[in-house]
Amino acid sequence: MIQNLAQTLRPKKLDDVIGQTHILAEDKPLYKLIKKGSLPHSFFYGPAGCGKTTVAKIIANELGSDFYFLDATSIKVEEIRKILKTHKNSLIKPTIFIDEVHRLSKTQQEVLLLPMESNEALILGASTENPYFTLTSGIRSRSMLFEFKAIKKEEFEKLFVRVEKEFSIEINKEAREYLVDSSAGDVRALLNLLEFGLKADESLDIKTLKELRPQALKDGVSSSDTHYNLASALIKSLRGSDIDASLYYLARLIDGGESADFIARRLVIFSSEDIGNANPHALNLATSTLTAVKNIGYPEARIILAQCTVYLASSPKSNSSYKAINQALDYVKNNPPLTVPNHLKSPPSSEYLYPHDFGGYVGQKYLEKDLSFYESFGVGFEKTLSEWIEKIKK
Repeated sequence: MIQNLAQTLRPKKLDDVIGQTHILAEDKPLYKLIKKGSLPHSFFYGPAGCGKTTVAKIIANELGSDFYFLDATSIKVEEIRKILKTHKNSLIKPTIFIDEVHRLSKTQQEVLLLPMESNEALILGASTENPYFTLTSGIRSRSMLFEFKAIKKEEFEKLFVRVEKEFSIEINKEAREYLVDSSAGDVRALLNLLEFGLKADESLDIKTLKELRPQALKDGVSSSDTHYNLASALIKSLRGSDIDASLYYLARLIDGGESADFIARRLVIFSSEDIGNANPHALNLATSTLTAVKNIGYPEARIILAQCTVYLASSPKSNSSYKAINQALDYVKNNPPLTVPNHLKSPPSSEYLYPHDFGGYVGQKYLEKDLSFYESFGVGFEKTLSEWIEKIKK
């Protein structure tokens, strides 16, 4: 009897994993590190049902270590400490896998830093969101990030061959195509539909499959159109001040099941990076949007996101602040540190001139060397700011 296909057919070896050849082929570094038992702390990100958890379990099996599955939505710091304490004197360190890792709070992430640094456990994590945006720099610097991709149509053939062989059934071409086309590259979703389709009708009639799943799953993801590409298209359309294109990609993300928080965070970043002081109210609105959608959620969140999107697309654009901080950071990284002038130290020397005692501005040296990072583009409110600074210095 066919029962729980997703679990029954879960690969036990790396060579049985479907897809992900860009990171798991025999000549790839990740594959080699797993086989050598020298895997660094790693985080896997990509769409649902593409094998992130499966690969984590295979890794633990390859290493011969105990596997602990934790969910970031309900994880408690004490759980991690308890696992580490249990294996304190063990020769083989445990593998701690954290699902939905993007939901970890900053405090929870900080708890992981010490065991990661001391290698008390192998920390693995999975996320449907890009960890470059959701994990702290401390976590990222101690780990490797690997992108998993939605399973391609041709890669599912390997799965169908295995199903037919193990269960002595035949899946006709029409059924195969619907199973693949309606599952959005999600192996788990495909196997669930296949399982209940067979339970309802052993002949696996296409009509039965369509009645069980009348509409194709949408995850904002396909083999050629990942949610990162859709998010990128949204940002580029906003930058190009194309309101309708921006709304189209916003709609694609919403319709594909993208979280309102993810979209709102992108809008907050855009408001500062691409609009900046050309319209400083943009950051206020985007930040308010992030707060609002977190508390409200769909379906109403779509209206708030749309309002913010129209506003950002319509705003004057300037990346002067973005360019300025990048230039300043580049200078700091590639040059010896400048000495802070004595009159600016804490407490300041008597040489410090308090601007308020001079009507709001007084000329004095703030850097031991003249540097220039910021250049106003004179766009929107930036023009007003430039006029202000000129008036102040006069």
